[in-house]
Amino acid sequence: MKKYSSLVLLIVLFLAGSNQMRAQQNVYVKEATIVSRMMFHLGQQNQLNEYVSGWRIQILATTDRQMLEKVKAEFQRDYPGMLVDWQHDKPYYKLRAGAFASKLEATELLYRLKKKFPSAYPAKDNQIAARQLLGY
Repeated sequence: MKKYSSLVLLIVLFLAGSNQMRAQQNVYVKEATIVSRMMFHLGQQNQLNEYVSGWRIQILATTDRQMLEKVKAEFQRDYPGMLVDWQHDKPYYKLRAGAFASKLEATELLYRLKKKFPSAYPAKDNQIAARQLLGY
């Protein structure tokens, strides 16, 4: 008797589960037209946006352009092929290396650079070209 009641219970649970699965297959979402238009517009804007927010390692900040050029050449000699660029935020010239999506990824490079450039630190950058991130 116990064997049959367990079997009946198992069949009932199976049928209840299959009915529930069928009910889940028939889900319809009615979206307002304005929402559809807004989502389409946002998608178009994101495809046009070339820049993303990310992290770089700032190696140097100086008011001396010659010092910047010297350190940049030294960096390129020691780390060939690694992305390095500078920007001028008056009155400072800032030398930055790498392009990373997260601070954690940038920290790996930071530890390598600290030996030669002890004042290096991770810096937030909102103007990283998306294609630069793909290289890392």
